[in-house]
Amino acid sequence: MPAEWEPHAATWIAWPHNRSDWPRKFEPIPWLYADIVRHLAAVECVEILVNGATAERAARAVLRCSTAAPGCVRFHRLPTNRGWIRDYGPIFVKNAGGCGVVKWRFNGWAKYRDWKKDERAAERMVGGLNLPACFPALGNRRLVLEGGSIDVNGRGALLTTRECLLSRVQQRNPGVSRRQLEQAFAEYLGAGHVIWLERGIAGDDTHGHIDDTARFVAPDAVVAAVETDRREANYAPLQKNLKLLQKATDQEGRPLRVVELPMPAPVYFRGQRLPASYANFYIANSIVLVPTFNDPNDRVALNTLAEVFPSRCIIPIYCRDLVLGLGTLHCITQQQPR
Repeated sequence: MPAEWEPHAATWIAWPHNRSDWPRKFEPIPWLYADIVRHLAAVECVEILVNGATAERAARAVLRCSTAAPGCVRFHRLPTNRGWIRDYGPIFVKNAGGCGVVKWRFNGWAKYRDWKKDERAAERMVGGLNLPACFPALGNRRLVLEGGSIDVNGRGALLTTRECLLSRVQQRNPGVSRRQLEQAFAEYLGAGHVIWLERGIAGDDTHGHIDDTARFVAPDAVVAAVETDRREANYAPLQKNLKLLQKATDQEGRPLRVVELPMPAPVYFRGQRLPASYANFYIANSIVLVPTFNDPNDRVALNTLAEVFPSRCIIPIYCRDLVLGLGTLHCITQQQPR
């Protein structure tokens, strides 16, 4: 699996339509997606899943108003339950012969019942790509994995959390051991070196996705979300993750360079804690889209990522509305390598 900063052929998204993901706040979401597409279409193709012809017409109208480059946007009429394509979409991989896809099973984060359209859409997407595909399994049993639960450096190292993949809460693969998962990562993603962190952030209903917590930003470097307020729920788990990363090595046994990334102040809506994190950025060709929350630490996070990615344009995207859906920029995108 190539690193996210390697050249892309396209970014895949699924146009938003499930109002229950953004109760009382759905209206601004398509316009936010349009702004994201506008930035992405300036640097690479954008492939958009829509529920049908009516949904495509509505999306095109919003994109026209937002001046997204039409020549770089293509639509695919594949009905979905939700827009979190990072988790149910196929993962693109490469070898000496070219690109292929790995389609892990999706089961609604082992929590929700309305996920079967997402799974069917992803499988139809695989069929339409005309690329070699594989479907990870142990014996006759398909393995469950969401794209947001892993992050790779493209050289053989992979980041994940015990909370997501090894816990009995929202258990994706009952009876599958840590060693069996590591073997699957090596076989299907070329990631033979797994760095296990402990927990994700407060408010994350995926139960520990890594993409709100720590991300590779270079083959030998990681950014780690860090909370400085000792009274905050994220302080202890993120400090533990930081210590694990500071002791971790890459696939060659060399220490990692660890860059601390601040957390925004807690974000709530109607009393619900939301998983707001700057670590949920998305790296595209020549740009990095970064979630912001009208918080003083927005500036610190943007400056930190500008130092980490000196050759890319850092683009802030306001996400206090988007995060009500319990995810932000990385969760709604999936990269296709060139």
